[in-house]
Amino acid sequence: MKKEHIPGWLLMVAVGVLSMLLSNLVVAGGKHPLEATALAVILGLLVRNFGFVPASFHPGIRQFEKPLIWGVILIGATLNFKEIGSQGPQMLAIILVTMTVSYFVIYVLGRLFKLSPTLSTLLSVGTTICGGSAIAITAPLIKAKEEETCYAIGTITLWGLAAILFYPPIAKSLGAGDVAFGVFAGTAIHATPQVVGAGFIFSDLAGTTATAVKLVRNCFMAPLAFLIAAWFTRTYLQAAAQEKRKVNWAKAFPWFLFGYFVMAGLNTAGYFSAKEVGGLTWLGRFLIVVSMAGIGLNTTFGAFKKVGFKPLVVGLLGALVVAACSILMIAALL
Repeated sequence: MKKEHIPGWLLMVAVGVLSMLLSNLVVAGGKHPLEATALAVILGLLVRNFGFVPASFHPGIRQFEKPLIWGVILIGATLNFKEIGSQGPQMLAIILVTMTVSYFVIYVLGRLFKLSPTLSTLLSVGTTICGGSAIAITAPLIKAKEEETCYAIGTITLWGLAAILFYPPIAKSLGAGDVAFGVFAGTAIHATPQVVGAGFIFSDLAGTTATAVKLVRNCFMAPLAFLIAAWFTRTYLQAAAQEKRKVNWAKAFPWFLFGYFVMAGLNTAGYFSAKEVGGLTWLGRFLIVVSMAGIGLNTTFGAFKKVGFKPLVVGLLGALVVAACSILMIAALL
C-alpha cells in the first residue's frame, strides 16, 4: 500500500466499522434488517458532502474497488451449490421463474424510464437476488459509476424496508399461511436480513421457511454474475472493435469472479468447516462494507441530479412486479 493511500483506507475502514455497529442496533423480528452496506454508503455520502474529507484522503478512497474484489472472492465461501436442489422441484420453479421474469421486467422498466443500462442492471439484480450484496458484486463487473451504485443500493434498501413494514400485516389480514408467507418473503423481498426479519415478524415457521428459500435464491448470484460479466465483456469488445481502439484483453473480463466460484466450489466439496465459513464470510462482508463506504466517500450529492427520481419509481414498480410474480407462482404450485 502506498503511503498516500493510508489516510483514505483508514477512513473507509472507520466508516465500515461504524456501519456494522449501527446495523446491529436496528432490530425487526429479532433480526437486523438494515444492511451495513447501505449504511456505509449513506454515512460515506454524509461525511464527503459535509466537507469532512480533506484532499489528502482522496487517493486512498479511490482504491475502494480493491477491498470489494477480495470481499467478493471471500463470500464465495457462503455458497453451497448442493443447496440449489435441496428445496425440491416446485420450490425451485417458484424461485427461478420469479427471479427470471422479474429481472427482465425490471431491466426493461429501467430502460423505458431512460435509465442507463448499468443502473437498470443494478436495480434488476438488487431486486431479484439479494439487495445491496448483489449490487456490490455486480457493480465492478459492469463498470458502474459510484453514483449509480449508491442510488441503486439506496433504492433497494428503501423498498426492502417498506416490505418489512407492510407485507407481514397485509398477509395476516388476508389469512396467508405460515409456509406460503415464508416462500413469498424468501422470493419477493430483496436483501437477506430483510427477508429474515419479515419472516419472523409473521411467525417462527414463516421465518425459517423464508430463510431457507432465500439461501437457495442467493446461490443463483454466482451464475448470474458470470452471465452479466460475459454480456458486458462482449458489449465492451464490440464497442472497442467499432471504435477501432486497442483492447487490453487481460482486463476485459473480471477474472476475480473465478475466485468467487472457486471458493463456492471448495465449500460445496466440504473443504471448509462451519467455523471457517463463518470467518471467511464475516471478513468478506466486512471488506464489501468498507468498499461501499469508499463509494459513498467518492460521491457528491450533485451527481444524483443527473439521475433524478426515476430509479425510485423503477425500484417501487420492480418490488411490486416481484411480489406479484411470487404470489402467482405460489398460488399455482403450492
